[in-house]
Amino acid sequence: MANATPPMAQQGHTLIDWRPEDPQFWAQKGRAVATRNLWISIPNLLLAFSVWMVWSVVVARLPAIGFDFDTNQLFWLAAMPGLSGATLRIFYSFVIPIFGGRLWTTLSSLSLLLPALGAGFAVQNPDTSYTWFLILAVLCGFGGGNFASSMANIAYFYPKATKGNALALNAGLGNLGVSVMQFLVPIVITTGVFGAIGGEPQGLENGSQLWLQNAGFIWVPFILISAILAWFGMNDIADAKASVGEQMSILGRFHNWVMCLLYTGTFGSFIGYSAGFPLLIRTQFPEVNALSYAFLGPLVGALSRAATGWVSDRFGGGRVTFWVFVGMIAAVYGVIFFLPGAEGDTGSFQGFFISFMALFFLTGVGNASTFQMIPSIMKQEIPRLLPQLDATTRQRTIERESAAIVAFTSAIAAYGAFFIPKAYGTSISMTGGPNAALWGFLGFYVLCAVVTWIFYSRKSAPVAC
Repeated sequence: MANATPPMAQQGHTLIDWRPEDPQFWAQKGRAVATRNLWISIPNLLLAFSVWMVWSVVVARLPAIGFDFDTNQLFWLAAMPGLSGATLRIFYSFVIPIFGGRLWTTLSSLSLLLPALGAGFAVQNPDTSYTWFLILAVLCGFGGGNFASSMANIAYFYPKATKGNALALNAGLGNLGVSVMQFLVPIVITTGVFGAIGGEPQGLENGSQLWLQNAGFIWVPFILISAILAWFGMNDIADAKASVGEQMSILGRFHNWVMCLLYTGTFGSFIGYSAGFPLLIRTQFPEVNALSYAFLGPLVGALSRAATGWVSDRFGGGRVTFWVFVGMIAAVYGVIFFLPGAEGDTGSFQGFFISFMALFFLTGVGNASTFQMIPSIMKQEIPRLLPQLDATTRQRTIERESAAIVAFTSAIAAYGAFFIPKAYGTSISMTGGPNAALWGFLGFYVLCAVVTWIFYSRKSAPVAC
């Protein structure tokens, strides 16, 4: 008779015995627990992305309600959540082994109340200063920071065989928060959703009214519900505990830094394009209602990430990532080609939009493929770098460093949410258009494709994956 799997040891919400690489344990007990944690993590992460990127919609409407900021100031407001969110991710990368996934998910979700409520009150006061808007933009970065801790947490729950798909679902459906926000906010700001307690509307020049405060207030009840679900429904893993010093070993791993570069090319592009897309449309195609289209880009990117994690699990993350960058080079060239030019050339919004949708789709596929590469790389690198470790310690080291690198690369890549909108603003200020910034992005993708081919995707690659 086959040996029975012993009961899973658990103290409160902490899992003492967690063996996802054990097929019997995983089939009988592990998968159900991991799935529950994943599906509570996803809505919390979705709300984090919604709050992080809410400025991308709010900023586009500030001039309409009387805030007299120039184009460069508006791009600064759109970019600041990216700068703060990326910086916070560096710290958030190391918190799960210290505080535990359950506690940190709860606290980090509740922190979103500060920018959500702050934005709602600020836009109602016509005397709110530009400095105060910058501060609120920085606070929106709390949402950006959450991604690093969320991904590190979920990485501990799954075996290598399904880790890529699990991370793709968590990140992809979490990324969907950008699209949900860009779709929902333009609707809720047109009506007094909260009645008298939501505040008075702002009048527009055409005589219509806007409740821009709802862009912040609408997330408050959902944040509270999701935080409660995290507190009562999620788990901590005892084996995931580690000090900051133990986790800092990843800073000495060469491939950690290579993956930072590649993930900046995929996720950094996704989040940066998401943050700058509404303003880019408004400045280049002023006749188009930007908010009617902007949500589609993040939607395509998020869904492609969630739906294509299996592709890399099957064909190899390195190979998929290489072809993603080749496609992104072509897509950016398409965007440049269809932009308005000099001497009355109005460009083609249809061509511009289709090229950008292709770009968003490819960033989603690349987001999934790069994260699939990380545990595969570390499974090869840890035995080479630390041959003295026994099998159990080696496996725990692989899991710990993989999770830390997933979180750390997401922190570095998130700076794309700052640099891409800021690059647009700088390019427009200096040259009159965003073309220079886009050519720079294209060159960066060429670099990423070459690096991927050299280290991971060619037949004789040092770490084929």
